[in-house]
Amino acid sequence: MAVLELTRADAQRLAVRAQLLTAHRPEGVLDAVQRLTFLQHDPIAAVAPSADLVLFSRLGPAYDPHELEDLVAEQRVVEVQGRLLVAEDVRLLTAEMAAWPGGEDAPAWQLANAQWLDDNRGCRLDVLERLRADGPLTAAELPDTCVRPWRSSGWNNRRNVTMMLGLLVECGDVAAAGRRGREKLWDLAERVYPPDEPVPADEARRIRDERRLRSLGILRERAQETRVEPLHAGGAGEVATVEGVRGRWRVDAALLDGELEPRTALLSPLDRLLFDRKRVAELFEFEYVLEMYKPAAQRRWGYYALPVLHGDRLVGKLDATADRRGGRLVVHAVHEDGRWTSDVRDAVDAQIADLARWLDLDLDLDAAHVVHDPRG
Repeated sequence: MAVLELTRADAQRLAVRAQLLTAHRPEGVLDAVQRLTFLQHDPIAAVAPSADLVLFSRLGPAYDPHELEDLVAEQRVVEVQGRLLVAEDVRLLTAEMAAWPGGEDAPAWQLANAQWLDDNRGCRLDVLERLRADGPLTAAELPDTCVRPWRSSGWNNRRNVTMMLGLLVECGDVAAAGRRGREKLWDLAERVYPPDEPVPADEARRIRDERRLRSLGILRERAQETRVEPLHAGGAGEVATVEGVRGRWRVDAALLDGELEPRTALLSPLDRLLFDRKRVAELFEFEYVLEMYKPAAQRRWGYYALPVLHGDRLVGKLDATADRRGGRLVVHAVHEDGRWTSDVRDAVDAQIADLARWLDLDLDLDAAHVVHDPRG
């Protein structure tokens, strides 16, 4: 098999084009979600919820968050294990849900979760019966009849119903069914997911690998699994090397053709262009950490700094906060990796102004300062 030889610039263009971050924008919210394969749901909204920031980055300030809310309310987009995806794509997951936890070769933590669920099968039946009779309901409205409490070293300790619902989503019994205010609603999966025939597990895995590579452009040939999705492309695509980067990669070679059509964008900290921090460091030579869990004195770029893309390069971070009560988008700092040209600075300033308009907030630059980070 021939091995493609790419420069780092080739790899960067590939990743940016795959992630719909060129001047050629998606046709709408549904098109964007389908081509990205999913949006990661996260409730933190220091600037805006991550899913909305991702769509703003792709669709521009014309994007209205109510469009995504409507698609979720209509169950054309559904939430599965913290991911928002087009409802028809659930058929690529349901065979694995039915086989959960996946046999003796499943990870030890997953087998332990299955044992906890089995030990509390009475509570499982109680939750399903209550949802069948009265759903959709919030977690607080469901019975906790667990005989073995959930124990962990973290904040989920003894949150029995919450953990029960998460596992019932994994095995395909229960699904997120919208929200009542800030509270998530739950219902039987058969009432939320389309009644599509499941795609057999092996075929579904192959399709997911192909779509993951198409949406990301370039992935390592071998990499770890994560709870969200694998960091590799399975057997999809063509084998490649990247000049100056160790290891072999898989690429969607069709994305190598044509011009980049560059533009500038402010990205969510959870954007899929950056989801694999090692990949972004190797291919873009860009250093980034989400610092909201660090003490303020230890933060380098800010609580919820937005990475800045300019063309095919990640060039800095925007430290800003949406002060909704005060009606302001407060810019604390703009971190420039190296020193920007006036063209880059003007393009980023225009994006910051677009972000404020999209949020319907006044732009407050009074406390803003520019930080030059020589190494990023």
